[in-house]
Amino acid sequence: MARILIIEDSPVNMELMTYLLERHGHTVINATDGELGVAVAASQLPDLIICDIQMRGLDGYQVAQALKSDEKLKNIPLLAVTALAMTGDRERAMAVGFDSYFSKPVDPVVFIPQIEKFLPESLRTTYKQAQSSGQPAQPTEFLEATILVVDNLRMNLDLAVSLLGGSGYNVVTASGMAQALTVMNNIKPDLILSDVLMQEADGFDFIKFVKNDPVLESIPFAFITSTAITERERRTGLALGAIRFLVRPLDAEELLSEIKTCLLEADHIKNK
Repeated sequence: MARILIIEDSPVNMELMTYLLERHGHTVINATDGELGVAVAASQLPDLIICDIQMRGLDGYQVAQALKSDEKLKNIPLLAVTALAMTGDRERAMAVGFDSYFSKPVDPVVFIPQIEKFLPESLRTTYKQAQSSGQPAQPTEFLEATILVVDNLRMNLDLAVSLLGGSGYNVVTASGMAQALTVMNNIKPDLILSDVLMQEADGFDFIKFVKNDPVLESIPFAFITSTAITERERRTGLALGAIRFLVRPLDAEELLSEIKTCLLEADHIKNK
């Protein structure tokens, strides 16, 4: 198992990559900007470094130049990640010393194998062994469950796809009520996970529609929000039929636990 340094100024991306790596047994060291990342690399000598390209202060290119000019650090595998992939970025990243280049959002299905290719075999986890032996790497009682995630922020949708999809769920996304209803013309999800405050119709309008539609009313509905956080709003959501009213920030383990509980409760009610 490896010690991996992540240099990343986005809390959402940092949390996701940390979660995926720790879940597969690696130790993660975090640095939230380029200057700190270079200093931590020099003091900790990690086995591998993952670095964002677009950062305030020292950007990823400058971090790479600093690391590769240091005799103690230049042989540590250095991987670039970026949300703004432009023509020529890969070539520029490789030219300054990165060993590989990945685009965000992180794909949890391939992230660990991609990262572990740059580690000695002795530091790789059992993740790839489980895959090659045909055993499920991420078992779940609801492997085939489909979750519809509704949120008007692309960042939240991308995080849900990465985290929930990487944990074995089928994830479908919608940017608001209208798009969600269109999706549900073709797919009946096992759970709806919706934001509250959205453009056009809000989450309360959405749940009212769902619970008044005889075709959709049985679908379990949960809220997740970082803005509608008052006790009055929580009571309103639950009174309208939500089985959970989750308030961000939630770490990855907490969210997965809540999702599993929602599906267990829904399955129990269905089988009564």
